[in-house]
Amino acid sequence: MSLAVAFQMDPIESINIDTDSSFMMALEAQKRGHTLYHYHPRDLSLTGNVLTARVREMTVVRQKGAHYTLGEPRIVDLSTMDVVLMRQDPPFDMAYITATHMLEHIQPKVLVLNDPAEVRNAPEKLFVTHFPDLMPPTLITSDKQAVLDFRAQHKDIIVKPLFGNGGAGVFHLKPDDENLGSLLELFTQLYREPVIVQKYLPEIRQGDKRIILIDGEPAGAVSRMPQEGEARANFHAGGSAKKTELTPREQEICKAIGPVLREKGLVFVGIDVIGDYMTEINVTSPTGIQEINRLDGSALEATLWDAIERRHRENKGENKGA
Repeated sequence: MSLAVAFQMDPIESINIDTDSSFMMALEAQKRGHTLYHYHPRDLSLTGNVLTARVREMTVVRQKGAHYTLGEPRIVDLSTMDVVLMRQDPPFDMAYITATHMLEHIQPKVLVLNDPAEVRNAPEKLFVTHFPDLMPPTLITSDKQAVLDFRAQHKDIIVKPLFGNGGAGVFHLKPDDENLGSLLELFTQLYREPVIVQKYLPEIRQGDKRIILIDGEPAGAVSRMPQEGEARANFHAGGSAKKTELTPREQEICKAIGPVLREKGLVFVGIDVIGDYMTEINVTSPTGIQEINRLDGSALEATLWDAIERRHRENKGENKGA
């Protein structure tokens, strides 16, 4: 079964082939005989209810400096694709949200992953609040006094932008830190959205665990270890990868959220766990495949494509019966 697969993603020339998960997804799809296409979100056009994109056929190879080949650009009706993978990185801004609305026009004829409506409804730091028993004490607000009260209660806190990514703008403030007021003023100038404040979890020194769930099932995990003197463990912030296994608590977390992810069409998801608490549910453009593969000797991209192909068969069957 050869599928036409379109990758909606950032410029292919700028990716790091040693860490990028979309690259691994493309390699595996190509290995399975699928035809690949690449386009940027800005290449989308909606005429009436017909969604088109200026795409280029793509081939990939694991060769630094020459990892891709793109064909000549041409405009195609995206409803002629079998699968569209929404893989552009955040920020989760109005451009991102607009793209999700546009992609809904080709559903359910085309399998779009992750489901664009559910991606729109599940911002990383907000979606997790639907599982209050699994998350650390958390406050989302624009009210300075509420932040001060939260800090008085929990002492050590983390303050971060609500729609940030990659560890950008994350601050650890200890009880005697005098910069909270200035930081909140800065955030107010930079962002219109509320801030998110969480109780600091000292277990971060043992790692911020990224767990990959594929169609609601845990498929692999990696502990992201922060550098000395750094509160962030994100790979983008210099965190290092360490082999790990799931604890009973982490298995409990996955069991609790798995059915919800499956029902919502969130096939490729990365959750972040520190100690006993889930801090984020990443559905926009999760990563971690290559780090886990190297440490575990696994091939998560193959597991992922098994799930995508299964979803495609189910989707095709449902459309025939409609």
